[in-house]
Order: sequence, then C-alpha cells, then structure tokens
Amino acid sequence: MQYKPLGASGIEASVVAAGTWVTGGGAAWNGVDDEESLRALDAAFDHGVNFVDTAPAYGWGHSEEIVGKAIKGKRDKIVVATKCGMWWEDARGSFHIHLDGKDTYISLRPDTIAVEVENSLRRLGTDYIDLYQTHWPAKEPENTPIEDTVAALMQLKDAGKVRAIGVCNLSIPQLEAYCAAGDIVSDQFRYSMLYREPEADVLPWCDAHNLATLTYMSLEQGLLTGKIGLDRTFKEDEFRSNEDWNPWFKQVNRRKVLAMLDGWKDLTEKYACTLVQLVIAWTAAQSGVTHVLCGMRTAEQAKQNAGAGSIDLAPEDCARMREDAMTLGDPE
Repeated sequence: MQYKPLGASGIEASVVAAGTWVTGGGAAWNGVDDEESLRALDAAFDHGVNFVDTAPAYGWGHSEEIVGKAIKGKRDKIVVATKCGMWWEDARGSFHIHLDGKDTYISLRPDTIAVEVENSLRRLGTDYIDLYQTHWPAKEPENTPIEDTVAALMQLKDAGKVRAIGVCNLSIPQLEAYCAAGDIVSDQFRYSMLYREPEADVLPWCDAHNLATLTYMSLEQGLLTGKIGLDRTFKEDEFRSNEDWNPWFKQVNRRKVLAMLDGWKDLTEKYACTLVQLVIAWTAAQSGVTHVLCGMRTAEQAKQNAGAGSIDLAPEDCARMREDAMTLGDPE
C-alpha cells in the first residue's frame, strides 16, 4: 500500500481509502449487512488501508456507528474522516433533498456544526476526528458566509476535537474562499475515467495549492468493475436506477463501457490484477489525485480494493486506458 499526506496536515493516509456511503444502508442501497460491513472494514485495515471516510448522512448516523465499532481498539492506527453540513434534525439551513423518508437541509451554521461534531464523536466512539469536512457548500436562502463556517471549524481544531479540515464538492471560487479563511488540507469530489471534469480545474488547483484530493465514485457505483452486466436491473429507489443522474447505466452506454473493460484483459494479466484494481490504480495515478475512496459491501471487495494501492501502472498503459475512455465520448 502506498501512503500520501493529507495536504499540510502532517497526517499520512493510504492512497486507497474505505468509502462507507453504502455502509449506511437504506433503501437507496437496497439494504446492508452490518456484520459483513464490519468484516469488510477489518479486511481493508488488515490489507494496508488506514483511511476511512464516512458522514452522518450515510444512513442517518448508521455508517458512523459501524465505523466506530470497526476502529475500536485500533483508533490510533486509523485516519477517520467524516463530514458536517447535511442536517435533518430541524429546518435550519436550506432544503436539499428528501431522502429515505427525511427532509435534509444544507446547514453550515456554527450552531448546527457544534451539534453535529458532538453527534459524530459519540457515534464514532472517539474524542477526535482526523479530517472533518464540509459535505456540500452552503446555498440560498440560508447561505452561511464561508468565513463563519471556517471560523467554527477552526475553533473545533483549536479545541482538539478535529485534527484537520477538509471540504467537498466545491467550485474553484469556493475553494479559494475557504482556503483564504482558514487551514484547509483536502478537497473531496466525484472523479472517474468516465467523469473527468475535475481535470479542467479542481485537480490542477488542488495540486498547485497542496491540497489532498479524495475522489469518490471512481468505480462509478460498480459499473467499472465489469460485474454489472446488461441483464442487471435495479429497484426504482436505488441510486443506480436514476439514469438522469448517472446516464452511464443506460443500456446503450453500459454496453460501450463493458466492451472497453473487456479490451483490457491483457492489462489485468500483465499486472496480475482484477479490473477493479486496474481502474483504481489508474485513478490513483492521475495528476493531482492523492487518495481514492472505494466503497465495499464484502470483505473480498475490500481486499481487492486495497490491492490496488500497490500497483504501479506504466505511463503507456495509463495513456492507453485514458484514450479508450475518451473514445467512448459522452453518455447518450
């Protein structure tokens, strides 16, 4: 496993990180097996992963509770990242989405952040969070000033409840404003070989300003594993059934992706790896990428993900995979 710093925080974290959105369960993920989630996290840790990312909104605290159980007895060896800003206890903030029976709001107010951090600490069973991130930027009508949000986060850092501060899903102007207001060490955003928009701005900006980058959906919710065939169907309330949100799951697009992946058999043989590992390794090798968040339901999936952290792809193979992905064009 390779390890890289989280910006200027002084924290070293595995290049492959355990993402725990699915660990929260709920209808959107067609349920979850908590015991298998714990086995998956244990397997990840046993194979070199020391970095786990969660959030209160993943199963309304359930993901954090599972992570808390998984890190018990090994807290000092695991880098724990969680988030604030998606709020559901009342109507403070700006309405965001109705999800799994709850109205959620984006709230980056100092008063709700103060409540959220205590809830996260309790669920995680710890007295400090290594990386505390804003989940989404504030928005109208209650667009909390960035300076107020960062000041609240810096107070948590000064109090020892948070070691470092990160952000997620920001534009470049928002990144600039956050970094001007306080010590920001990382940015988390969607990025994959099928969704390369951050290459135009966010990735080079973070690289130039020494921000760690945490990419999510780098396996495109399993599509880039090659295991989701054309015959696979999804329940209406599953995330992957929303083809407007992720059009790559449309049959016509899925067929193209599967054909591309099938063409990489020689690469999986060359590196003695799976398609999953090949795709994760490609993502980690891209300019500006420092950490790749990988979800997992099972211990075997966690083990496979971790194995990608030791693969060093040749530049010509990275270039070939990029060209193949670019040849797909935009999804129909």
